[in-house]
Amino acid sequence: QAAKKKKKAAIPICGGNSCTNSSSSLPHCSQLLNSLCQDPDANCKHGLYFRDGKRKVDYILVYHYKKSSVSKTLTRRIHHNDSSARSIKQDHQLPGKGGHLDVGESELHMDYHEDDKRFRREEYEGNLMEAGLELERDEDTKIHGVGFVKIHAPWNVLCREAEFLKLKMPTKKVYQINQAHGLLKKINSVIQKITEPIQPKVAEHKPETVKRLSYPFSREKQHLPSKFKIVHRYYFFVFQGITSLLANGVYSAAYPLHDLLCEEWASYGVFYKYQPIDLVRKYFGEKIGLYFAWLGVYTQMLIPASIVGVIVFLYGCATVDENIPSMEMCDERNNITMCPLCDNTCSYWKMSSSCATARASHLFDNPATVFFSVFMALWAATFMEHWKRKQMRLNYRWDLTGFEEEEAHPRAEYEAKVLEKSLRKEYIHKKKRRHLPEETGNKWRQRVKTVMAGVKLTDKEKLTWKDRFPAYFTNFVGIIFMIGLTFAIVFGVIIYRISTAAALALSSTPSGRSSVRVTVTATAVIINLVVIIILDEVYGCIARWLTQIEVPKTDKSFEERLIFKAFLLKFVNAYTPIFYVAFFKGRFVGRPGDYVYIFHSFRMEECAPGGCLMELCIQLSIIMLGKQLIQNNLFEIGIPKMKKLIRYIKLKRRRSLDHEEHMKKKQRYEVDYNLEPFAGLTPEYMEMIIQFGFVTLFVASFPLAPLFALLNNIIEIRLDAKKFVTELRRPVAVRAKDIGIWYNILRGVGKLAVIINAFVISFTSDFIPRLVYLYMYSENGTMHGFVNHTLSSFNVSDFQGGTAPNDPMELGYVVQICRYKDYREPPWSENKYEISKDFWAVLAARLAFVIVFQNLVMFMSDFVDWIIPDIPKDISQQIHKEKVLMVEVFMKEEQGKLQMLETWKDKDMKKGENCNNHSPKLSRSQSGSMSSCHSYHIDV
Repeated sequence: QAAKKKKKAAIPICGGNSCTNSSSSLPHCSQLLNSLCQDPDANCKHGLYFRDGKRKVDYILVYHYKKSSVSKTLTRRIHHNDSSARSIKQDHQLPGKGGHLDVGESELHMDYHEDDKRFRREEYEGNLMEAGLELERDEDTKIHGVGFVKIHAPWNVLCREAEFLKLKMPTKKVYQINQAHGLLKKINSVIQKITEPIQPKVAEHKPETVKRLSYPFSREKQHLPSKFKIVHRYYFFVFQGITSLLANGVYSAAYPLHDLLCEEWASYGVFYKYQPIDLVRKYFGEKIGLYFAWLGVYTQMLIPASIVGVIVFLYGCATVDENIPSMEMCDERNNITMCPLCDNTCSYWKMSSSCATARASHLFDNPATVFFSVFMALWAATFMEHWKRKQMRLNYRWDLTGFEEEEAHPRAEYEAKVLEKSLRKEYIHKKKRRHLPEETGNKWRQRVKTVMAGVKLTDKEKLTWKDRFPAYFTNFVGIIFMIGLTFAIVFGVIIYRISTAAALALSSTPSGRSSVRVTVTATAVIINLVVIIILDEVYGCIARWLTQIEVPKTDKSFEERLIFKAFLLKFVNAYTPIFYVAFFKGRFVGRPGDYVYIFHSFRMEECAPGGCLMELCIQLSIIMLGKQLIQNNLFEIGIPKMKKLIRYIKLKRRRSLDHEEHMKKKQRYEVDYNLEPFAGLTPEYMEMIIQFGFVTLFVASFPLAPLFALLNNIIEIRLDAKKFVTELRRPVAVRAKDIGIWYNILRGVGKLAVIINAFVISFTSDFIPRLVYLYMYSENGTMHGFVNHTLSSFNVSDFQGGTAPNDPMELGYVVQICRYKDYREPPWSENKYEISKDFWAVLAARLAFVIVFQNLVMFMSDFVDWIIPDIPKDISQQIHKEKVLMVEVFMKEEQGKLQMLETWKDKDMKKGENCNNHSPKLSRSQSGSMSSCHSYHIDV
C-alpha cells in the first residue's frame, strides 16, 4: 500500500490517572483541563508510551489473530524485551511482545484468509516504517486474540509533514492586539467582571493582549518559531488504504489514544460556564472544535429568543380573560348549537363545551405572536451573522486565515471502481482480439482483487455520469419511495384519528364523549413520535447506503451527499405530521349535508371552533420534546453504553481463563478499544438542525420552543463532551475553517421559516379573520360578534339520508338550525350553502398578508445581513498588521544575511591586501592565480 498524507493533528493533554486497572473500563473526569503537561504519570508509561518510556504512542492499529494453545504457551515464555521479541519470524519484525512463533509444521497451516491478512499487515507496516514512523507490536494483552500496533511519529517526520501541510507556527515576533478605548473599554471590563464566575478555570481561556506572529513552518527557518514544542504535538501520519484495510478486516480498529480527563468541560456541574474551546480544539482538532463552538454560540443566542418567547406567552396568559372571542365561546347564554362531528353516532353539541380549548388557544394565538414571528426571523439572520464573525475570530486565533483545503485523495471505493472499469475495458479489448471466453462474475471479482494491489490508477480514467446512472436512478427512486412511505404513514395516522374519534363517540358516558378530541390528539401525536424516531434511524442507514452506491470520489463529497440525503429524509419525516395539522386539517371537510369522505365511510376531521393552532402547538411540543428527550439524550447515553457492554461481554467470553492473563493490567489502548468508534459529526449536527427547524419554522404556534431548546442544549453540550471523552474512541483530528454544508442548510431553513410562519399566521390562526372583522364588519369597532360572524347556519332537514344524528334530543330540545365554522350562505338564501363574499374578503386579506409579511421580513433579514460585516473590523486590521509585520521580519532577515555577506567580503579583501603587501614580487602567472583566488572569495 502506498502512503497517503492526511491532515491529522492532536495535542495530548495528560490526565493525572489516565491508566486504569482491569476493574475499570471507562476514564473518569477527575482532572482539571488547565494545563498541557509534557510528562505523564509514571504508572502510565506503558499505556501512553512505548516500552522505553520515552516515545509517545501517537496512534494505535488493532487486529485480530488466531493463536493456538501451543502458541499461547510459548508466547508467555518469551522474555519481555526487544531482543527476545526479534526472534519472532516475520518479514517486517516489530519490537515488542507478540508475533507468530515457529512451533511446528502443523501449527503453521493457518486459514488462507488469515495468512492474507497477516501478509497485508506486514506489507502496510513495512511501508509505514519506510515513511519514517516507528512501530511496536503488543499481542500479550488482557484481551485474548487481539493485537495492537503502537505507532510513534519521530521529530523529523513531524517537521517534514508540518512543512508539507504549511502548518502555521508562532514566531518570536510579538505584536499588540488592538484594544478598545474609552467607553467601550469600560463596558468590556464590566462585562468581564460580571462573566468571570462563568468562565472556565483554564489558563488558555484568559483574554490575551499580545499575539505572536505566525508563519508556515519551514525546516530551513527553525530559528523563527518560538513555541517549537507545539510542532511536536501535531501528529501527521502517512496512511493510505487504512479505510479499505479496516473494511476488509485486515485491521479491526485504528485510533489515537485518550489522555484527557477534565472537570471544566465534560461535567454537568459546569453547565453554566463557557466552554474551553481552545483546549477542545487542541485535543480534538479544528473540525470538532468548530462544532462545539457553533453549538455554544447557538445556545447563547437562544437566551434572548427564550426571554422574548416567555414574554409573549405571559402576555397571552395576562390577556386571556380580556379576549372577547373566547369569552363569547365560553358564554352559555349565547346558546350556540353546533352540528354533529360525525355521522349517526354523534349528536349536536354546545359551543361552550370547548371553552377550555378556546382559552388555551389564546395563549399562543394573540397579536404578540405576529411580533414574535418577525423577531425570530430577524433573530435567525442575526444568529447566522454572529456565527460568521465568531468563526472568523476563531480562524484568526487558530491561525487558519490562510488555510485552504487541498484536493482530497480519492476514496478507496472510488479507486476500486475505476480500477474495475479499466480492467474490464482492457479485458474486452483483449477478448475481441483473442476471442477469449466470457468470465463469470466471481472469477471477474477475484481477478480484480488480485491485480488491485499492483496497479496504479491514472488521472485519465474516471467514473462518468453513465457509470453512475444506475446509482442515480436508484437514489431518485429510493428517495421518492421513502418520502411516499412517510406520507403513507401520516395518512394511516389520519385514518386512525378519524376511526378512533368515531369509536369513542359511541361511549355512553358524557365525560367520555367530551374528551374525544383530547384523547385522539394525544394518542395520535404519540404514535407520530414513535414512528418518527424509528424512521429516523432507518432513513439514516438508507441515506448512507444510497450514498455508497454513488461511489463519490472524495471523503468530502461523500459527506456532503450523505448529509443532503439524510437531512431531506429526516426533515420530511419530522415535519410532515406538523404540516398536515397546520395547513391541511379542516381545509377539505365539506359542509353538513355534503361532507368529504375517505373510502366512502370516514369523514375528514375538523378543527376545533377555536382553530387548529392549539392542536398544532400540542403536536409541535410533544414531537420536539419527545425527540430531544428520547432520541437526543436517552439514545446518546444508552446506545453507546449498550454497545460497549455487548463488546465487553464478547471479549470476556473470548478471554482466556488463565490466572496469569486475567491478572494483567489493562493498558490505555486496551481501555480505548472497548469504547464505541467515532462515527462522525453528522448525527450531532443533524439533531441540532432539526431542532433549529422546530425553533424557527412554526414558532408562531409555539413561542416556548426556544426555551425548551435552550434547556436541552445546556445539557446537550455537556452530554456530547462527556460522550466524546468517555464513551467514544478519540477521533483523529482534522483541520477545517468552517462548518461546511451545514451553514447553507441553516440559511435555507431560516429563509423557509419566514414563508411558513407567514402562512401559519394567515391561514392557521384567526389573526387575519379578526382584523377583517374588526375593520370591515364590526359595528362598534370591537370584537363583539366575531364568533357569530365566523359561523354559518345549516337546516337539519337538509341532512343526507343516514347521516342525521340517531339521538337528536340529546340536548333536551329540538334542533332545527345548527352552526358550523365556515363562510357560506344561510339556508334561507337564494344560493344556500354557497361560499359567501366574506370568504373571498378573508382569503384576499390572507394572501396579501403573506406577500407583505414575507417580503418585509426578507428585506429586514437581508438588511441585517448587509449591515453586519462578515469579518470584524479589528480582526481585518490585525490580519493586515500580520502581513506587514511578516514582511518586516523577512526584510530584516534578508538585511542580516546581506550584512553577513558584506562582512565576509571585507574580511577577504583585507586578507588579500595583507598578502600583497608582505609577499615578494610575483610572476605574471602567480599574479593571475592570486587574482583568480581573490575573485573566488568575493563570489562566495
